[in-house]
Amino acid sequence: MFEALQHTEQQLNQVLLGKHQVVRLALCCLVAGGHLLLEDRPGVGKTTLAHALAESLGLSYRRVQFTNDLLPADLTGFRIYDARSAEFSFSPGPIFHQVLLADEINRASSKSQSALLEAMEEHQVSIDGQTYPLPAPFFVIATQNPLEQTGTQALPESQLDRFTMRLSLGFPDRASERAMLLGMQQTVQSASLNWEQLQQAVQQIQISDDVLNYLLDLVNASRTNQQSHALSPRASKALLQCAKAWALLQQRSFVMPDDIQAVFVAVCNHRLEPQCPVEKTTLARQLLATTVCPV
Repeated sequence: MFEALQHTEQQLNQVLLGKHQVVRLALCCLVAGGHLLLEDRPGVGKTTLAHALAESLGLSYRRVQFTNDLLPADLTGFRIYDARSAEFSFSPGPIFHQVLLADEINRASSKSQSALLEAMEEHQVSIDGQTYPLPAPFFVIATQNPLEQTGTQALPESQLDRFTMRLSLGFPDRASERAMLLGMQQTVQSASLNWEQLQQAVQQIQISDDVLNYLLDLVNASRTNQQSHALSPRASKALLQCAKAWALLQQRSFVMPDDIQAVFVAVCNHRLEPQCPVEKTTLARQLLATTVCPV
């Protein structure tokens, strides 16, 4: 299992050159069973990373380009009447794949964005009073452009809170961009990852009382900070899952404070400051700096 994870990470690093930390955080988010939001300006590799992640997971996936005329039924599917059988049948939409690539999610209307809420939280879709389960595992990997760009609108807090992590790629360094221009990027191949086994391995990662109290101290500090939104119980669960997944990627069977610190900004900043650009992470880093670490 560790070998397959390492191989997947190495492949992703060959696709997105010079972004080892972002790649590891993105992989950590999916190993934790979460949904990933990639926010940055156009052309820096958001869709490239999203495609590479989807292909490397070895799961069925579908890319949907979000536009202002996208309808909820374009995602979820719809029920159609069959005159021959005199019955309605369900035609599933692209959301019924294990990985949904939602490209430029903040270019769609709020109504279309909200079609993802039930799917991301409960892994099911309700249409005309009928509930349809989604395949397992189910991941949403979404990209969005900065809000100041034309044609974008902010994701509501309820939508943002369902994304386990929000990451930014930034510009590549000179050496990585040179390698990219020389065509040194590689294609990614599907990995033989057993997702049921991975999920079980994450759940088996242990956390001591002291380290768990440190996590709770960080969460509670956000609830007494008047400058930010408070972290919800969903956020604290996401933080714990990602810390365990990070420990697993480090080939450890227990969580350390370093694991929490490694994932804290990516997990919490879009919840603390929903409309703040991803590169401005002052409040999240302030909470890390002012909360006493047990070790």
